[in-house]
Amino acid sequence: MDKCVVRQAIKEAGSQNVIGYEILFQASSDDLYSKTEYSSADTIINFMMQNSSKIFSELPTFLTFTPALLFRNLPKIFEKDKLVIQIEDNLIVHPLALPMIKKYKGEGYRLAINDFQFSPKYLDMLEYADFIRISVNGRQQKEKASLDNVVKMAQAFGKKCIATGVNSKEEFQLAADLKVEYMEGNYIAETLVTKANKVEYLQGTFFQLVIAISKDEPEIDELEDIISRDAGLTYALLKLVNSAYFALRKRTASVRQAIITMGIGRLKEWVYMLSLDEENATGGSEEVLKMSFLRAKFAQDLTGLINRRDFPINKAEAYMMGMFSGLEYMVDATLEELLEEIPIKDEVKKALTSHEGEAGKLMLLILAYEKADWKESKKLAGELGIASNTLAQIYMDCIQDVNTIWEALTTDFRRKDDGATGRE
Repeated sequence: MDKCVVRQAIKEAGSQNVIGYEILFQASSDDLYSKTEYSSADTIINFMMQNSSKIFSELPTFLTFTPALLFRNLPKIFEKDKLVIQIEDNLIVHPLALPMIKKYKGEGYRLAINDFQFSPKYLDMLEYADFIRISVNGRQQKEKASLDNVVKMAQAFGKKCIATGVNSKEEFQLAADLKVEYMEGNYIAETLVTKANKVEYLQGTFFQLVIAISKDEPEIDELEDIISRDAGLTYALLKLVNSAYFALRKRTASVRQAIITMGIGRLKEWVYMLSLDEENATGGSEEVLKMSFLRAKFAQDLTGLINRRDFPINKAEAYMMGMFSGLEYMVDATLEELLEEIPIKDEVKKALTSHEGEAGKLMLLILAYEKADWKESKKLAGELGIASNTLAQIYMDCIQDVNTIWEALTTDFRRKDDGATGRE
């Protein structure tokens, strides 16, 4: 049985602050949760035990538990403040549901109820819930009244409401009208970011760095000159190179030495991360950067599994494809306009703008997996010659890579008695 798992951000309504992530397991006609109860529990427990350090970040993780998973005390392998136990119908109707919920609540765990309904069993659970999750996916404005009743009732009892399945502008507007506290969905992940002006972006130091490093044979002198002109880029580069990730024996304050230490390949991969302005970046733009970086790592690793000489892009080009896929959410211009300024292969441009060709098929696979469309993911993986049962583990490994690098970038590299950074 294939394992499929993806992580989706939950954001504060009306702001760009991410308050947690939901981990979604396979959800289709081949649903893990619809399998034999103990069979699915074994599959999920084994996967979670192997990947718990990759799944959990500094923010709370929302995870749906079946009765078997709760009976086996799976939540207890995780820190209480890092986990929100989600419960749904298959647990609500269980005869031992209430005692189990009381037990975990009494031990300090937070709980969320999926797709709340006005029925005695759901109402009995309301006292113990911290969050009420309401799906707006596919709902119309005419259904607003019934959804509004659920939200108002939940908030009257002091519960926070999360609108899920916010995958379009219309669903976002419906969720906003309901005045929920939080939202989750593809539309939320990709929008609500303050975009940079196109002209300023194209003239900026970072874009010059993108152009320079995208050349077939980047020149270290040019890269050093561009980075050294920008205090933010210089600081971020030196902070990364002097972090524990590289474990240098002797710390460096030289931009040139930092570039040589990283290598052109790694600098090319992380150039977006180096552009992060920590003083001015919003929660939304930071999340889009993380999304782009995760897509890049996922594309790179999947390309390594495509055993075909005729595949049009290599791993480095696949990485850049994933990274550039989030550019239009950051800059006030179309992706077509932005890509005209960058010297990348036509196959990558077509893959990003129209999803054409084999590279486009890889991009579609990444987007389908990101949206938890397991059926389409398996279909596209098969067409590319990638074993679908490898997707979940590769994805979780990529999350760990992103978390590790992000931590290195956001941890001050200065130590006691360090001198000022600068160009030598």
